[in-house]
Amino acid sequence: MSRVFAYCRVSTTDQTSQNQIIEIKAAGFSIETQRLIEECISGSVTAKERPGFTKLIDRMESGDILVVTKLDRLGRNAMDVRSTVEQLSSMGIRLHCLALGGVDLTSSAGKMTMQVIAAMAEFERDLLIERTQSGIDRAKAAGKQFGRPPALNMAERAAVIEKLSVGINVAKLAREFKTTRQTIMRIRDAALASHTMLDPRT
Repeated sequence: MSRVFAYCRVSTTDQTSQNQIIEIKAAGFSIETQRLIEECISGSVTAKERPGFTKLIDRMESGDILVVTKLDRLGRNAMDVRSTVEQLSSMGIRLHCLALGGVDLTSSAGKMTMQVIAAMAEFERDLLIERTQSGIDRAKAAGKQFGRPPALNMAERAAVIEKLSVGINVAKLAREFKTTRQTIMRIRDAALASHTMLDPRT
């Protein structure tokens, strides 16, 4: 016989999940106390990062049923919800969402609904990429530098080049400037490439 679980989430401590519990019971689902998971955590947190939800998934087995009142109980956005539903489906868990008329999202009808959610997830992903790229472009236009900061500043790099030009070896400079031999060699190679390091033999 299938076991029925319910997951109820609120965002703040001054909220209560009682209304969700009442709604689930009114829909005809009988949930034993130990199978009712209530969690207070922000909706901006992904499902896999919610301790209560993670513990619930660990307890569930193939053939079990999970009931939620709304899709946002399953993730922070369409992409996260889609991922959660796919995970539950792969585990053989039936998922009922009351806000969608109690449809089992792992059934044929539910899969059609998930296709719409998947399309929304794709749309959200594209928007996220577009916004991220726009933000990077604006930051670059404003002069912001990206990537790992250099190990040595400009004055230190100039000092390294000067010391290399008088024959001080790479290992000694690495110790002196408290950096790696690779960093010193990169500075040397860049200087040679731009002809900024004088060869003492000339």
